Amino acid sequence: MRVADLMHTDVKTVFADSTVAEAIVTLADAHVSGVPVVDAHGRLVGVLSSSDVIQAEAEASDKESRVAVLEDTRTEDLMNPRPITVTPDTDMREAARQMLYADVKRLFVEHETKLVGVISQSDIVGAVASGKL
Repeated sequence: MRVADLMHTDVKTVFADSTVAEAIVTLADAHVSGVPVVDAHGRLVGVLSSSDVIQAEAEASDKESRVAVLEDTRTEDLMNPRPITVTPDTDMREAARQMLYADVKRLFVEHETKLVGVISQSDIVGAVASGKL
């Protein structure tokens, strides 16, 4: 089975210059724990996870600092700038290995440098549970 067989193609993104507050809205609306960060040309430049936001909030020393994390901080300031990507033709077992070794919950799917999908641990578990994988 290939990544293309399980990936989601309706990928919500945030811009690198979006505020963290805007990214949180996207995370909540999409019911996901991580969102790809793209530049003005739509190229994948990072990933922002809810854990990144929680960590930044936890490190804020007071209420004003916590508000600043949300309203004044750009996603590019908190994102992981090295998102792990695969292609639609990547074997699912290889994708699962990459998630395991990199300790990530999702991989972004690119075709010719264009973001075309996302595959998550939940997608793989669902495929195993249903007998597809």
